[in-house]
Formats: sequence, C-alpha cells, structure tokens
Amino acid sequence: MIASGTRLGEAELASRLSVSRTPIREALSRLAAEGLVELQPNRGARVATWSTDELREIFELRLRLEPYAVRQAVPKLGAGELAELDELAEAMLRIGRPGRHQDLTAIVDLNRRFHGLFIEAAGAAPLAAALRGVTHAAVVHQNFHDYAPDALLRSLNHHVEMVAAARAGDGDWAEAIMRAHLYNARATMIGVTA
Repeated sequence: MIASGTRLGEAELASRLSVSRTPIREALSRLAAEGLVELQPNRGARVATWSTDELREIFELRLRLEPYAVRQAVPKLGAGELAELDELAEAMLRIGRPGRHQDLTAIVDLNRRFHGLFIEAAGAAPLAAALRGVTHAAVVHQNFHDYAPDALLRSLNHHVEMVAAARAGDGDWAEAIMRAHLYNARATMIGVTA
C-alpha cells in the first residue's frame, strides 16, 4: 500500500513499470476519477488524503445507505449467493487472524466482493452508484491496516453474522449488523463511537 499523500511521479512510475508515460497518465486519470488520486496542476499526482471531516461524511453516507442496501438484498439472495457470501466471510476470518498467515491485502479484496454482493443483490442501480461513490478502496484498505486485533476480529465476525442473518431471511438483523460493522470501522478511522 502507498501512504496517503505520497507523490506519484509519472516518469518514476513509467521507469519502474517499464512503460511509457502515456498509460501512466491514463491510469492516474482513472484513479483520480475514482477519488483515489489527486491531480494537482503543475505539481503532478499524489495518493488521495481525507480529512477527518471528509471521513466523517463518508461514514455518515455509508451508514445511511449500506445498511438499507443489505436489508433490501436479504429477500433477494439465492442459494448460490448465500454460499458465496459464506465462503467470503469464512475466508476473511481465516486469513484475518493475527499471525504469519494474516493477509490484509487479500482481506480488502474479499471484503469488496462481500459488500458488493449485497449491494448488487439489493437491485437498485442508483443505490449501487451512490455507494460506489462513497466506498473508497483506499479508505477501506487503510481501515483494515488501522484496526487493533480485537476490532479487526469483530469486523470479520460481523461478516459471518450478516450471512447468518441473510440465511435466516431477517433483513432487519442484517441491517443492524451492517450498521454495527460501519460504526466499528468509523471508530477505528476517526474515533467517533456514536
């Protein structure tokens, strides 16, 4: 992971990756469109940074949208989707335990897929687009690296419990767990507990 605020020089990246500057420039533009990179006129690019206020806004929006999406998704999830959610939750728990097999980068990808399945199953394109706009991969990645061991295990267990709620067909339960999950993440990132 590259730290927030790190300068991303086109020439250095092109040299390091043995490509011309054109694909680097295009990639940086795409990353900027996703909010992961900030392009600064006459100064180049740098990894995006978020102020405490911006992070608070991101979590406020996610807290309003994502629990609702999960509740909407529960009655629409089929057996195959439930099995996939179960596999993802168990994989995150397996590789998230502290120790030499812990792989936070892999957890970030599994987490993205887990949340994406619920959002897709909700079946509301505007809701999915809004969540894509506020669920920044870099923020999620940093969140997993900032977790204390007990908070990380709590987060990973939330995924298991969300699957249990979905299997029970209980959208209200799944919604409550997603809300607790996001409160846990917010407390880790910015220290806000209520």
